[in-house]
Amino acid sequence: MSPSPIAVASLLVAASVLAGAASMQSQNAAGPYTLPPLPYANNALDPAIDPATMEIHHDRHHAGYVANLNKAVAGLEVPSEVEVLIAGLDELPESVRGAVRNNGGGHANHSLFWTILAPPGTGGSASPELAAAIKETFGGMDGLKAALSKAGATRFGSGWAWLVVDRDGNLAVTSTPNQDSPLMGEKYVDLAGTPIIGIDVWEHAYYLKYQNRRGDYLAAIWSLMNWPEISRRYAAAKKAG
Repeated sequence: MSPSPIAVASLLVAASVLAGAASMQSQNAAGPYTLPPLPYANNALDPAIDPATMEIHHDRHHAGYVANLNKAVAGLEVPSEVEVLIAGLDELPESVRGAVRNNGGGHANHSLFWTILAPPGTGGSASPELAAAIKETFGGMDGLKAALSKAGATRFGSGWAWLVVDRDGNLAVTSTPNQDSPLMGEKYVDLAGTPIIGIDVWEHAYYLKYQNRRGDYLAAIWSLMNWPEISRRYAAAKKAG
C-alpha cells in the first residue's frame, strides 16, 4: 500500500527539519561565530509574531548571516564577540570590511533582537532606573513607544529602529539601514551608542503575517518586550560609560 499524502508530507517536513538542523550545525562549526539558539520556542511569540516567521527568520536568515560572516573572516584573527568585531570595522582589511559590516551586523543585531523579546505576558517591567530615564527623555513609556515606532515606520526600505545609550550616557532613539548597528560608530551611522532595544523592520521580520502593514507589526511587538533583559543592558551600558 502506498503511503498517504499526509504521511508523505510528514516525512518531508521531518526531513526538512533534520536538514535544517544539520545545516545550522555545519554553519556553527565553520568558523568563530555561531548561531545562538532561540531562548523560547518558535511559537512562543504568537500571536504577535507567528511560528513560521520565527523559523524562517532565525533558522535561515540569521543562520545565513553567521555562515557568511565566518566565510568573510576565514584566516583572520578576530575577536570572539561579534559586537567587538563590528565596533572595530576599520581595523579589518578593506577587502572584507563590507562583508563583515553586512553579515557581522546581521549576526549582532539578531543576537540582541531575540533576547529583548519574551512571550506575551512574561515581559515584566522596566527597572526603576530605566523607567526614570525613559520618563525624563520621552515623557514616559508611551512617548518611547511613539518615538521608536516612528523610527521604524519611517525607515525607508530595510533596517532597524533602536533605543540606545549614547556616548553621553543618555537614552536616544535612532534608526539604521540594512544591518548597520549603532556599535559601528559615527563613521557608519548617524548616532553611535550601545543598543538596548533593536526592532527589526526588514520585511522578512513581519511580512508573512502583516504583509505591508509595518505599523501593525510595530504596534504588536510591544507586547513582547523583555524588560528585565532591556534593563540589564541599560545598566551595563551605563556602567561601561
